[in-house]
Amino acid sequence: MTNWLIGGLVVLAIIVGGFFLVGSDSNDAMTEEGPLTKDEMMETSAMQKDGAMTESKDSMMGNEGAMMDGEMMTKGSYEAYAPEKLAKANTGDVVLFFRAAWCPTCKALDGDIRANLDRIPAGVTILDVNYDTETALKQKYGVTYQHTLVQVDADGNMITKWSGGLALSDLISKVQ
Repeated sequence: MTNWLIGGLVVLAIIVGGFFLVGSDSNDAMTEEGPLTKDEMMETSAMQKDGAMTESKDSMMGNEGAMMDGEMMTKGSYEAYAPEKLAKANTGDVVLFFRAAWCPTCKALDGDIRANLDRIPAGVTILDVNYDTETALKQKYGVTYQHTLVQVDADGNMITKWSGGLALSDLISKVQ
């Protein structure tokens, strides 16, 4: 009986350790406080490969312009939350991503968003909200657990709310 218990604990420790190892990618452009800014990402990119810049600021963030029907359109973005960024809903869609640094499913979605920045549709802004510190926002939108997404209008009124999804495509499919 004791051998079974010890064996089970060892297996559990290996599984938990694997989650932490997978979730702690040293090349991820994330800090405990949230996504890096464009300038921070530029600085990081500039320090790689003997100081040679490997990507431009615009292509790295997925915000290069694209001509659509004769108008200049910018691709969507993934940014740290700030109240004034809700105004972006005047010309597009804003989704609040209530994410915790310790949450494995949050890390999975965050990683997929970062890997596919160039696939965020024009006019879509995803705002990274710190689940652990933004108590007033959680209360306003009735968020009771991390990995909750809330689409809002420019006045901050909730349009729709959902939880889950591990890929950017899941998030985009829910935007109304």
